[in-house]
Amino acid sequence: MNKKSKTQLFQNQNIRAHWDEENEKWFFSVQDIVQILSESNNVKQYIKKMRSRNTELNTNWGTICTPLEMIAADGKKRKIQAANTEGILRIIQSIPSPKAEPFKLWLAKVGAERISETEDPELAFDRAMATYLKKGYSKSWINQRLKSIEIRKDLTDEWQQRGIKKSLEYAILTDEITKAWTGKSIKNYKKLKGLKQENLRDNMSNLELVLNMLAKASKGGGVAQKARLEIEKQTGKKVIGGKNFQNLLEGKRDE
Repeated sequence: MNKKSKTQLFQNQNIRAHWDEENEKWFFSVQDIVQILSESNNVKQYIKKMRSRNTELNTNWGTICTPLEMIAADGKKRKIQAANTEGILRIIQSIPSPKAEPFKLWLAKVGAERISETEDPELAFDRAMATYLKKGYSKSWINQRLKSIEIRKDLTDEWQQRGIKKSLEYAILTDEITKAWTGKSIKNYKKLKGLKQENLRDNMSNLELVLNMLAKASKGGGVAQKARLEIEKQTGKKVIGGKNFQNLLEGKRDE
C-alpha cells in the first residue's frame, strides 16, 4: 500500500490523516478526533468508556477502525487506530459532547433530505444544481453533468436487469468502458488530473463529459473512442486533459 500521511485541520485543530492510494480513501486518527470533540484529559480511557456504553459500536470496532502507521507525539511512526469518513461519522454519534452535536444535527438533516429525495427524485437534481452552482460550475456544464447522471442511471438499470448487482461489478464495467474510449483506467485518468477522492466526472471538461455520456449511452466505449480520435484529428488537440475543476475554473477567471 502506498502510504501518504499528513496532518489536517479539524475545527482549527490538527489531526493525523492517511491517504489510502489503493482504495482512494482518507483515514483519520480516531484518537485525535475524539480528543477534539470530547475535550477529555484521558482520551484513551474515554474511548474505552465510549465503547463499553455502546455494545454495537464495540462489536463493530474492528470493522470501523484500521491500525495505520502515523507520526506519534514523540515524532516516531506508530500504528494507531484510524477510520475513514463513514467510520468517523459513526464514532461521532457515540460522543455525548456539545462539540459533537453540530455533526449529529448535520447527519440528521442529510438523512431527512435523502428520504425526501427518495419520495421525490426531482429534489435530488435541484440539490445537485444548487451545489454545483455554489462551487462555481457554469450552467451549461451542470446541465451536461446532470444529463450524464441520468444516462449513468439508465446504464446501471440495464446492468441490473442482466443480473449485475454488486457495486464492485459496476466499478469493473465502468472502468472497462472508460478504458475503451480514453485509453486509460479510471485510476490513471484521475492521476492525470491530480485527483484523489474527488469525483472524476466532476473534473471533466464539457467535451470530456459529452464523450463519456456517449460511451455510456452506447453501452461501450468504441463509438466514443472514434469520436474522440476524430475530434483530436480535426482540432489537433488532446481531448483527455490533465485539467481538473480547479484548473478549469482558474482558466475562466483569467479570461
